[in-house]
Amino acid sequence: MSKIKLLLDVVQDIRSLADSLEVMADAMCDSRSAPKTLELKPTKEVHDEPKLTLEDVRSVLSGISANGHGAEIRELLKKYGQTKLSEIDPKDYPALLADAEVLK
Repeated sequence: MSKIKLLLDVVQDIRSLADSLEVMADAMCDSRSAPKTLELKPTKEVHDEPKLTLEDVRSVLSGISANGHGAEIRELLKKYGQTKLSEIDPKDYPALLADAEVLK
C-alpha cells in the first residue's frame, strides 16, 4: 500500500471516531437533562435464609450428640414426631437446630 492510501485510511478512521464521540457526547448531555428513571424488576427477597439440608442438620446434631447429648437429641426428634432425623420435615430444620443449640 502506498503511504497516501494509509494516510487516507487513518483520516477516515479519525472521522469515524469523531462521529462516535459526538454521538456519545450528545447521549450524555441528553441523559443529564432528562430525569433518570430506572425500571426495577421484582426479585427474590434478599434476606431469605439459606435452605438447610439434611446433611447440615445431621452434622450439627452429630456434633452435639458426640458431646454426650445423644439422649437429648433423640428426645428432640420425638418432639417433632419422629424417631429418625431423615423423617423430620425440612421446614422444621431451623426450629430443630435452635432447640439443639440450647444443648451445647
